[in-house]
Amino acid sequence: MADGCVVVVGGTTGLGRGVAAHYQQLGRDVVITGRDPDRTAGIAAELGTGVTGLAVDLTRPHDISAALAEVGPVSRLVLAALVRDNNTVRDYSIDGALSLLTVKLVGYTETVHALVDRMSDESSVVLFGGLAKERPYVGSTTVTTVNGGISTLITTLALELAPIRFNAIHPAFVPDTPFWTGKSLDHVLARTPTGRLPTTADVVDATVFLLENRAVNGVNLFVDGGWMLM
Repeated sequence: MADGCVVVVGGTTGLGRGVAAHYQQLGRDVVITGRDPDRTAGIAAELGTGVTGLAVDLTRPHDISAALAEVGPVSRLVLAALVRDNNTVRDYSIDGALSLLTVKLVGYTETVHALVDRMSDESSVVLFGGLAKERPYVGSTTVTTVNGGISTLITTLALELAPIRFNAIHPAFVPDTPFWTGKSLDHVLARTPTGRLPTTADVVDATVFLLENRAVNGVNLFVDGGWMLM
């Protein structure tokens, strides 16, 4: 593994927090980001020794570089921040759409721009997308568009910033994350050949694989138990 810290943007909850916890347990220096400075600092303290919390708001991309000014060198970068958006065309919210588009396309790219000079040839990056790009639903127009953008953004980044590796992970519904806990996902389980839905541990394991396997580059990895097969 290249020298440097592990940066998890959106590392205060859910899948991002799981990745941060994994690397902290390996004894790595970890930086997590979230929008609220007090909450982010508190979660960094909960995660333990070697974890630093920074307030970074990807909806304000002009501020990202300054917010990350003290970070580096960077070995691994995980872009897991998200904004949830259920936005039908008939009742279209421009503000909601702009927030999501800004976070995952402009914000993710600006974060890479801000940190790339602190990466080495052995560094790697994983962007979080989602399977709405393959299986849209009513209200997913912006989500589907953005996650489709993530799937192609990694190719331009991998080519332009070679030999740094860029991959994307696209989890299905993960029932042990805060958003999905307690919600019925029986309709998804019925179409999943493995008979089980992904867990946070499954997604963390897949993310680490993309970060650490030096031969994997420009890959969009589905973590869905085969849901997309049916």
